Amino acid sequence: MNTDDVSGIASLLRPSFAHLGIELVDVHWSGHGRGAVLRLVIDRVDGGVTLDDCERASNTASAVLDVSDPIDHPYRLEVSSPGAERPIRRPEEWVAAIGRRINVRLSEGDSELVLEGRLVSVAGDAAEIEVRDRRATRAVGFSIEAVAAARIVVDI
Repeated sequence: MNTDDVSGIASLLRPSFAHLGIELVDVHWSGHGRGAVLRLVIDRVDGGVTLDDCERASNTASAVLDVSDPIDHPYRLEVSSPGAERPIRRPEEWVAAIGRRINVRLSEGDSELVLEGRLVSVAGDAAEIEVRDRRATRAVGFSIEAVAAARIVVDI
């Protein structure tokens, strides 16, 4: 299944999920033949996904996909939450993460830099993170385009 097919499935499901107060965060397709898996990652608009939310999303997705029938071979449907250390990809996820502790892996050419700290601000493609430097903190600015991976970090 290609990226356009996955985007099409996401577009089919989003309106129905919105009625449930559920946001479709991501759609993954993996495997082929009898081992094919369609994985939906959901979140609640008001935060915190329950097992009941996953069940409702699964039942809704099954009904929508059965009617529209965009997948012409057998597959297994899985629904999950993004987890506590969820990835940050979309612009609205960056904005929602302001004030939270994050881990960012920046990539530029052959070099890579990993930063961990509180996300202070996001403006367009620019972001700023406050990192601890021994006993002091300092702000480090970066371009979101240079981010290879980013995720929320759970404070323990």
